[in-house]
Amino acid sequence: MSELVKSDLRRALTVWDLVFYGIIVIQPTAPMPVFGVVSQVARGHVVTTIMLAMIAMLLTAVSYGRMARVYPSAGSAYAYVRGEFGNFAGFLAGWGIVLDYLLNPLICTIWCSKAAQNLLPIPFPVWATFFALLFTLLNLRGIESSAATNKWLTIFMSVVVIYMLIAMFRYLAVQTLGPEFLTKPFYDPANFSIAAVSTGTSIAALTYIGFDSISTLSEEVVDPKRNILRATVLTCLVTGLLASIEVYVAQLVWPDFHKYPDVDTAYSFVAGRAGGAVLFHVVNGTLLLATIGSGMGSQLGVARLLYGMGRDNALPSRFFAHVSKTTRIPNYNVLLSGLIALVGAFSITYELGAELLNFGAFLAFTGVNAAAFMHYFVRGQNRHWSFSVLPLAGCVVCLYIWLSLHWQARLLGFSWLLAGAAYALIRRRRIAAL
Repeated sequence: MSELVKSDLRRALTVWDLVFYGIIVIQPTAPMPVFGVVSQVARGHVVTTIMLAMIAMLLTAVSYGRMARVYPSAGSAYAYVRGEFGNFAGFLAGWGIVLDYLLNPLICTIWCSKAAQNLLPIPFPVWATFFALLFTLLNLRGIESSAATNKWLTIFMSVVVIYMLIAMFRYLAVQTLGPEFLTKPFYDPANFSIAAVSTGTSIAALTYIGFDSISTLSEEVVDPKRNILRATVLTCLVTGLLASIEVYVAQLVWPDFHKYPDVDTAYSFVAGRAGGAVLFHVVNGTLLLATIGSGMGSQLGVARLLYGMGRDNALPSRFFAHVSKTTRIPNYNVLLSGLIALVGAFSITYELGAELLNFGAFLAFTGVNAAAFMHYFVRGQNRHWSFSVLPLAGCVVCLYIWLSLHWQARLLGFSWLLAGAAYALIRRRRIAAL
């Protein structure tokens, strides 16, 4: 099982190729959309939540890298959990990933609508309808962004981030800042709460979503047994350090977390305080552009995920495995995703959508850590202490963050899991009866 699966793909990607790919997927502006929500939930301790989430992601990254050695051609939580715990557990992990993928276009629709309102004050329902239809219609036509486009967009965003940080440091340079003020973003005794920081961490983890995509490139990597692990950990580390700097400086520029003109797009207003109207519009426009790309990509991603499950008869194939004869796109799935994004934009907040997305993600992360512990330590593949302590620590931290979500997200998330479990059991009985 641990031997490399023969592949027709060319092995050319190095560690730094993978790291750059991971940063492109996550984006250097990743903590900015959730900044305002996390700031209020965690009572001003955004940088603390980012760093705590990084610990969970680093532990999980190690487990992803190790499991990529065992299943070098699979590269997904579904495959890892299924391989170690069986089909039913694998299905539940995959079901959690489906929730993750379904909600990404939804929260992108909400955030794009809020950011667009900052540019043109049209009512939110109009913008929400526009973006849900935009993502859906473009994906129905088969329009995809290329890797080269994503690369240049990431470079552009990096330039904007550097420009923004310079403006923020200049703003802070003329302020009177004492030692106590500089440490408040990490720990403010007047507002600190373990429960609040834990819940904030469960939302801030959205910053890192996408790091696990590195494992899907296992068949194209030079020495994947070593380099997948290294690249996944490095990507989480680089993302965490950059995100910590971005939110730390932002908290210093706007220390009052109680009031933002708009909590969902708070970071744009923080940039505006430091750099004026020009920087406000640059940052707001950059984040809008990035989120449009993310919304389109995630909608097509969930359409393909549902198509794959339909093709494998994990979901009803007549609907989910249907492909348009003209565009060769799983158009029913695109339409379903667009409908969920549209209805969801009118039904839930960005915060709840982000928490639900993380419900599915942390379910999968916990499963990957458990799979790594099972394969290497329990099954005796490697009894070194690190193969027990690290995945177990990853399980505990991910479970703690998972359970720190607001009760509304936990209720909806567990309802989703129960629906998936019921479907899997009914389907198993029908197959057994044939």
